Amino acid sequence: MTTREDQKMTTTTPAPLTGLRVLDLATLFAGPLAATMLGDFGADVIKVEHPTRPDPSRGHGPSKDGIGLWWKLLGRNKRTITLDLSAPTGRDALLRLAATTDVIIENFRPGTLEKWGLGPTELSAANPRLVLTRVTGFGQFGPYSHRPGFGTLAEAMSGFAAMTGDPEGPPTLPPFGLADSIAALATAYAVMTALTARTTTNRGQVVDMAIIEPILTILGPQPLWYDQLGYVQPRTGNRSRNNAPRNTYRTADGAWVAVSTSAQSVAERVMRLVGRPDLIDEPWFTTGSGRAEHADELDEAVGHWISRRTRDEALAAFEKAEAAIAPIYDVQDVMTDPQYRALDTITKIEDPELGPLRMQNVLFRLSETPGAIRWAGRPHNADTQAVLTEAGLSESDIATLRATGGTK
Repeated sequence: MTTREDQKMTTTTPAPLTGLRVLDLATLFAGPLAATMLGDFGADVIKVEHPTRPDPSRGHGPSKDGIGLWWKLLGRNKRTITLDLSAPTGRDALLRLAATTDVIIENFRPGTLEKWGLGPTELSAANPRLVLTRVTGFGQFGPYSHRPGFGTLAEAMSGFAAMTGDPEGPPTLPPFGLADSIAALATAYAVMTALTARTTTNRGQVVDMAIIEPILTILGPQPLWYDQLGYVQPRTGNRSRNNAPRNTYRTADGAWVAVSTSAQSVAERVMRLVGRPDLIDEPWFTTGSGRAEHADELDEAVGHWISRRTRDEALAAFEKAEAAIAPIYDVQDVMTDPQYRALDTITKIEDPELGPLRMQNVLFRLSETPGAIRWAGRPHNADTQAVLTEAGLSESDIATLRATGGTK
């Protein structure tokens, strides 16, 4: 079995996206995270920020020594430059960069790039093979397209909040960027799909990603249920309408565990383990929906058994019985878990500003061409001179850019 450490020591093949150039013009958070995912597997990602207004993620959340930690994650594997795209000199420099770029990711409100003379027409003229990826809250057209859009609005409008939370409580929003992160995954997939199409057509195209849409796909068949049955999924707390027992349970030492019984065989193992094999013979026990209708009885049996054992005792017993259980972790637990350690899910890198950093590793393992974190988020404007020089701008061109406010 090949581990990530084995890959680091033995792989000499270039990363799979080596040679792909991406301009990240986006902020907060779906577009930039999609660009990060591409950079993790070798793409040359160039983060374009405003000369005097850096990416807001640099200031989001906790910081250390005045350096935003969220940016260290979101900005990893990206070179950073500054351009004022609304300034004529900044626009011209962006078009020069676009000529040798494969993908641009942006999330300005619809019409903003066009107002600056950087719309699809101008960018395609500079590079017919360019994939322009537009990530907005509501898409490029429709009655809401010009509204400001954030992941929170998608979580509200998709039905996620309506179905999340206790039955008697309010709709519940996630405490992190769920819709943005789902949209980022979808955006990276869309980019790779468009690039694959380019191998046949030899032309780029426009990707229109609306953040309100990918989360709907993740939520499953709710529109189909409503269309065919008029069924609206209610809030059920930690329970499921599709199977039971499925809940969180408190152990004797005050910890919490989660139990899932999506498979019939697992549900039977759980009930044998907790001393209620008689329930397996009930007619309603043979289907997940039938068990869900008797969740109170099943939860009482499972909860009572778990409440008389410590977390470690409960986990060990479930594992021996080949039943599905997991401890409820906070991030401190994640950092020390042996399975995460074996996978190198949280990996350590060296950062020139903050020293050793631990953060999430790349999303998946490839046996022959693995991704890697080459560096954490870099300072604002760190690579402007180098990137613009690579694009063919002379020293005098760059000096003019700086003098006119086109860059820092």
